[in-house]
Amino acid sequence: MEEPATRVAHLPGGPVLPYAEQGDPSGTPVVLVHAVGDSWRAFGPLMARLPAALHVFAPSQRGHGGADCPPAGYRPADFAADLAAFLDLLGIDRPVLVGASSAGFTVRRYAAEHPERVRGLVLLGTPALLADKPEAVAVRDAVCRMTDPPDPAAVRAMVESIVARPLPPDFADLMVREGLRVPARVWRDTVDGLFGETGLDGLERITAPALLIWGDRDGILPRADQERLAAALPRSELLVHEGSGHVVQWDDPGRTAADLAEFVATRCGGGGGGGGCGGQAPA
Repeated sequence: MEEPATRVAHLPGGPVLPYAEQGDPSGTPVVLVHAVGDSWRAFGPLMARLPAALHVFAPSQRGHGGADCPPAGYRPADFAADLAAFLDLLGIDRPVLVGASSAGFTVRRYAAEHPERVRGLVLLGTPALLADKPEAVAVRDAVCRMTDPPDPAAVRAMVESIVARPLPPDFADLMVREGLRVPARVWRDTVDGLFGETGLDGLERITAPALLIWGDRDGILPRADQERLAAALPRSELLVHEGSGHVVQWDDPGRTAADLAEFVATRCGGGGGGGGCGGQAPA
């Protein structure tokens, strides 16, 4: 797979978001949405292993990865509104949405609000809820203490704590740099918004098939949390990655890419062709 093309999307009345795009323009559209503190580059290892038949998009969310940083708007509802505007701007029709960790709140909200516009939903280490988990509360407390500029050692410790296997040094350094680009207020406001999500109401409206991928060495999410989330989604499947931690696409990007591609091919209408996606490149 070639390096993805990098572009920017000027959302109407909203922020400017950098994004990466790769694959067959006629293929099934797949949109990757990153977690708090990351950017589209967090999907680099996964994108490198996805089949070229898929038409893949990975935006950086507001406040992250060089995107605009408005003074407010960091709740899951705000990120979901940006996602809707991004899909409309690029003419992406009925994508498979992939949410990593905290971004699961964003993609499942969008899927509940626009069920007819989602082909499939993939949740990578996504919590059902956060406020009931001591490990997540500890992360929130650490984020609340952040000041500008963020402490590189603290960001590195966070990056290293969410995987079960050592990351390639160059990629670990990249993820630390991306975390340091996020202002402390964006970290705090985003995490506050995530903890404000206190229920699973609305998930029954999601009509698309859903795949949950969870690592059995996840130090934040217990299996019971994933089973609860799977039970709330009408057409869901829980897949366990043995030996992986919270970020399954970092611990085992090859297996995650294969599982994602198989899900698209077998449950979302095919791995290439018939995507119905414009994929134009906004200036």
